[in-house]
Amino acid sequence: MAGLRKKQRIRLIIIGLVLMVSAAGMVGYAMQDGIEFFRAPYQIAEQQPGPTVRFRLGGIVEEGSLKRGEGLDTRFNIRDNVSSVPVRFSQVLPDLFKEGEMAIASGHLVDGVFMADSVLAKHDESYMPREVVDALKQQGVDHEGMEPVSGM
Repeated sequence: MAGLRKKQRIRLIIIGLVLMVSAAGMVGYAMQDGIEFFRAPYQIAEQQPGPTVRFRLGGIVEEGSLKRGEGLDTRFNIRDNVSSVPVRFSQVLPDLFKEGEMAIASGHLVDGVFMADSVLAKHDESYMPREVVDALKQQGVDHEGMEPVSGM
């Protein structure tokens, strides 16, 4: 009798563990499309992600790079102190979006051009996205001390 109860407990524990692992796997699989990692332009230059990889690209909108095309089609470059990435965006830009200011775009890279489906611009003079600050710090540069990217 005692052996039967022990076997039932062990079965319940095993079933519970299998259910927990299955639930964790389903949650991880469901979240996989919603996770977007941040990348700076220098990281794109070092290793370009595939066209199916969604990520956020952040940096400073390069001076003189903003070009408006037909309709809402807009092209500009996002740069850091090391390199620059061309961006294409086909929606309305935020009101505070302008050259020389910080921006973060979400999308994917196709043939060296970042195809953005959303763009965020800084909302006041003191704001700088944490990811951009961290990427610039890795380069040993602060936003105020940035110099133009050479060769662009």
